[in-house]
Amino acid sequence: MQKRWKIRKHDANAVNKLASELQVKPLIAALLIARGHDNAQRAIEFLNPSPEHLHEPFLLKGMREAVDRIQRAIDNKEQIMIWGDYDVDGTTGTVLLRKMLSLLGSDSTFHVPNRFTEGYGINIPALEQAQKDGVSLVISVDCGIRSFEPLEWARDHGLDVIVTDHHLSDEIRGNPPAVAVVNPNQPGCPYPDKHLAGVGVAFKVAHALLRENGIEHEVPQFLKIAAIGTVADVMDLTGENRAIVRMGLLDLPKTKNFGLKALMEVSDCRSEMTSMHIGFRIGPRINAAGRMDIARHVVELFEAPDFSKGRELANLLDSRNRERQQVQQRITELALSEAAGSDDQHFIIVAGEGWHQGVIGLAASRIAEKLYRPTIVLSLKDGFGHGSARSIKGFHLLKALEECADLFEQFGGHAAAAGMKIAEDRIAELRERLNQYAAATLKVDDLIPELEIDALVTSGTLDMELVDDLSDFEPFGAGNPKPVFLTRDLYLVEEPFVMKDKHLKFRLAAENNRYFEAVWWDGVERSKGQTLKPNSRIELAYVAEINNWQGNRRLQLVVEDLRTDN
Repeated sequence: MQKRWKIRKHDANAVNKLASELQVKPLIAALLIARGHDNAQRAIEFLNPSPEHLHEPFLLKGMREAVDRIQRAIDNKEQIMIWGDYDVDGTTGTVLLRKMLSLLGSDSTFHVPNRFTEGYGINIPALEQAQKDGVSLVISVDCGIRSFEPLEWARDHGLDVIVTDHHLSDEIRGNPPAVAVVNPNQPGCPYPDKHLAGVGVAFKVAHALLRENGIEHEVPQFLKIAAIGTVADVMDLTGENRAIVRMGLLDLPKTKNFGLKALMEVSDCRSEMTSMHIGFRIGPRINAAGRMDIARHVVELFEAPDFSKGRELANLLDSRNRERQQVQQRITELALSEAAGSDDQHFIIVAGEGWHQGVIGLAASRIAEKLYRPTIVLSLKDGFGHGSARSIKGFHLLKALEECADLFEQFGGHAAAAGMKIAEDRIAELRERLNQYAAATLKVDDLIPELEIDALVTSGTLDMELVDDLSDFEPFGAGNPKPVFLTRDLYLVEEPFVMKDKHLKFRLAAENNRYFEAVWWDGVERSKGQTLKPNSRIELAYVAEINNWQGNRRLQLVVEDLRTDN
């Protein structure tokens, strides 16, 4: 699909002023200003995240009540259960809280629901079993903010529950009846950073309790696990999240955790660690446990007693991830086939009998990206559809679903992603109503993907030194993407080389006799409608990277989009 190019404009005077103050290239100054770091102090803080950038944990509404109840449970040797969601955010948060409680002398248990038999969130049967097993306090991670009926049951049966979550609460019903709710996105919470991941909220709880017990110096050791969950959950890497991830990444290669070390080896992350390594290697393998099998394997991995057990579990996650890739490809192809002919739709809903629930969210992401429409993919079973939804820029998904709340058995999520359960005979009405809502909400341009280009760069200034300078902007990810540059008057030297039947690799020449290597992931599909012939003039939108292969460093241009003169 052809993208709209939006080339960012820069104030030359402001750029030159900041470049002079920081003693950096004007392009670096321009990028800093574009990201909101428009004076020297803000820029220096952005480029040098530190522990001072972590906010006061007790600014979180409900934190004092949560800490007091947990501390009482620790002091009285009560049985505590951590209830984590089955995705990477919830499992890493579960590991983090159990480690914190262990430091404070509490031998906690944990429960991670099975996606296929229990579904998302807190459920009554598991709470009943926990109480029978002697549990008197349950602490949720990355779930619970909309678990009204289960928490009402817990309240009525004398089982205390603390909810730690980051999802949006129900605007009408408010918070569920918990002993405490710790969530930066709950109404009335003054916490300055609303972008914490579920594992980030768990980290703040751990920080508060470690301080209360006089061992705040132990806080940095929890940054590694918080960084993994934050990146893998695709949270904005700005503000406090940036500090958490930047500091956590520094220590990851030196980890002594048997399971994490084994997982890094299996994922080929031995010598360096960036947010991209977490997002594309570590994270998918952790998530695969909850998607394909039993998410508790992730907790067991991080708590492996020796490297042998860690390697066994890391290999298991790796095999589940390969299985996930195969199933995902098959379900995505089926879903795309179902979505064919939906060009007149503003909101795409596809459903299939028995589609694997563990990958429908990934299929929804793929359809939303390819067709550029908000999308729901539903797996049908026993008269119900279990679905995952993904949105596009500018469309608040949860608000759209709330307009159809009467149709769902249950639902929840945020602006970009959501999950739901719906009776099969209500899907047609859901499709109609969401399309009406989206048609009234989205403009024509909203349905054309936009590529934001950070700056025009001449071929003469494009080199590896520039890319090295950009490393100070790490960690890259949501909210802080890798800069996209545009270089004009490049020429295609030869026919593109096709890799694995779907990627393109080619060489480009500039008028100053400089040559560049470019790679276009999924370029075979994405280049449809473009004629790539030798000597074609190319306007290239790309991310500049260093390709480090067997110790050889080369400049590589990763294509985001291109235009030819044909």
